[in-house]
Amino acid sequence: MRKYVLMLVAIFVLFTSVNVVAVEASEATEWLDVSKLSNGIVTINFDVKANVKTKVRIAKGTENYTYNLVAGKGKEQFPLQLGNGEYKVMMLENVSGKSYKVVKQETVELNLNDEKVVYLNSVQNVSWTSSNKAIAKAQELTANKKTDEEKVKAVYNYIVTNIAYDDKLAASVSTDYLPSIDRTLTDKKDICYGYSALFAAMLRSLDVPTKLVMGDSEYVDVYHAWNEVYLNGKWVTIDTTVDAGFKKGNKKMDMLKDVSKYTTAKEY
Repeated sequence: MRKYVLMLVAIFVLFTSVNVVAVEASEATEWLDVSKLSNGIVTINFDVKANVKTKVRIAKGTENYTYNLVAGKGKEQFPLQLGNGEYKVMMLENVSGKSYKVVKQETVELNLNDEKVVYLNSVQNVSWTSSNKAIAKAQELTANKKTDEEKVKAVYNYIVTNIAYDDKLAASVSTDYLPSIDRTLTDKKDICYGYSALFAAMLRSLDVPTKLVMGDSEYVDVYHAWNEVYLNGKWVTIDTTVDAGFKKGNKKMDMLKDVSKYTTAKEY
């Protein structure tokens, strides 16, 4: 678990310490699809060069999120989760060390009536389609549920009962690790990142806005991932990783966590 945390910390340090050394304005937008801007996402379709570290940075004001891209991945969707306003979307290619050059750049304007829609999408680290086994499981678990609260409880109970913490993965996870919801469902184990991605994807497929959140929690002494779910008119904090551990140890647990025990660094 601790090694995984150090890996995550390294990822965030890398994201915030990238040095942009050159800018080449883009005249074409074939690499950037904004057809789903009304859903609060953009789609990147960039031909990543083999052996060239490539990132996409999405910035609004002084805040930004940076993501790794890999060759052959194809189209990927990314959220605009910093609220309405002007965003800069940049493609970065590594020059040397931590230095990157901007090879593509565009500006997009986000103007949503309801910003919760951002947290209903399939994006790079909460990736899902209707054909996923995990999404079929979500439909199965909630077939007779009428309210969002009933649906959330059904999915929550399934995950905390059936998914175990993967200590082996935590000890060997790479800095570019991304969760796979069907892998988590099939293997019945994952690290906190995988728990949170699975829970978010399953609930989003049920039209329940759900965030994947990363940061610190008083429940654990390492960097952590959990979820915020929009229920009964407000965002509530749910931590399936912690509660799976509590359930395994036959400890008392409450689905809704005290938000004061969590400090958010990133949310997707």
